[in-house]
Amino acid sequence: MELTDLTAVQLLDGYRTGEFSPVEVTAAALERAARIQPEVNAFVRLLADEALEQARESAGRWRRGEPAGLVDGVPVTVKDILLLRGHPTLRGSRTVAADGAWAEDAPSVARLREQGAVFIGKTTTPEFGWKGVTDSPLTGVTRNPHDPARTAGGSSGGSAAAVALGAGPLSLGTDGGGSVRIPAAFCGIFGLKPTYGRVPLYPPSAFGTLSHVGPMTRDAADAALLLDVIGRPDARDWSALPAPSGSFVAALGGGVRGLRVAYSPSLGGQVAVRPAVAAAVRRAVAGLAELGAYVEETDPDLADPVDAFHTLWFSGAARVVQHLPPGRRALLDPGLREICEAGARFGALDYLAAVDVRMDLGRRLGRFHETYDLLVTPTLPITAFEAGEEVPRSSGHRRWTGWTPFTYPFNLTQQPAATVPVGTDEAGLPIGLQLTAARHRDALVLRAAHTLYAAGLTRGGS
Repeated sequence: MELTDLTAVQLLDGYRTGEFSPVEVTAAALERAARIQPEVNAFVRLLADEALEQARESAGRWRRGEPAGLVDGVPVTVKDILLLRGHPTLRGSRTVAADGAWAEDAPSVARLREQGAVFIGKTTTPEFGWKGVTDSPLTGVTRNPHDPARTAGGSSGGSAAAVALGAGPLSLGTDGGGSVRIPAAFCGIFGLKPTYGRVPLYPPSAFGTLSHVGPMTRDAADAALLLDVIGRPDARDWSALPAPSGSFVAALGGGVRGLRVAYSPSLGGQVAVRPAVAAAVRRAVAGLAELGAYVEETDPDLADPVDAFHTLWFSGAARVVQHLPPGRRALLDPGLREICEAGARFGALDYLAAVDVRMDLGRRLGRFHETYDLLVTPTLPITAFEAGEEVPRSSGHRRWTGWTPFTYPFNLTQQPAATVPVGTDEAGLPIGLQLTAARHRDALVLRAAHTLYAAGLTRGGS
């Protein structure tokens, strides 16, 4: 296998044995990133000189037998929503000025830096991460690694494409309505939205407590490793959770035998799922049953909360651009301008009514998970569609939430949710299965996902 095909766990094994060095691996990741960029457009910027210097320092530590931490020498990419010290974070917008000190790391970036990670680049995002595909007036369209005519999904589409194509095995994404899980599913990789607060976020998102930071990786074992690094409290985030009681990597074993799994193919008939997607997910669910899980086809008490989500999401978007004068607003993505105008029309009572819907949804899902350990659904009802579009052509959907009914509800409830690649459609486009658990049960989601990988039940295309 090429170095760019290896997981972070495999890279670390190679560093320990001296089979290869962080310098070789970083050079290979940078070469791959530069090669894919013209066609896929996954990167805002590459940091070749800086990354190679970090890799040389890491190589020295490994030679001395003194690695700095859990991911010393592993190439990492960072979505251009999160601060990376010394480099502009433009958030996909022509309204953000690139000048300034940019002297601070986001909490998740800071934890990675402390543990010896090598930062090879910032990845693309739609403007302020507002939609479920990745294109912006600043950076253009990010394309799917399996078919460049299709979208990579979003809003962490650059990260998903980079991981899928070997430009670093680890990436940091953000997820306010599915923005880790959507592109991970479309690109055939693993993505986890942890319990809210498990990974601290600073500066705080204008989308408030909908927005999570999560791992985007080749598999669940790499995601557990990354969460062990970034899932630590940071004083800058007042809502950050305490440190976990143990290691997520250590909790991967144990399988799924005896787990109570609720399988909801279409949320009680509310979602029209494409036959290829439904069949792939059903096959993987059958595999969970063969591995000893108690699987029941049943649905959570979940009426579509899209109106409440829109109230919260559109209000957040309006807050993001509130400071911009009219001339600057003309630079925004037209779709973003539309939802900002809608969000500005909501009043405080509208917002609080949406919070009431959110709290009731959380209560109902909390009760559901008293009976079931895991909820399994498709991640998305479709596979990747035309690049450069917010919604599939001729779908009749107005906004991206029309085709993401399995993802955004779990941002409202703040539960951990992961997507696992479980097959491809007739065009070779990846299909994702979503695993969701009660709040704070991130280790269970990772364990179940890891079991699917270990049993050979995952496949994301090539």
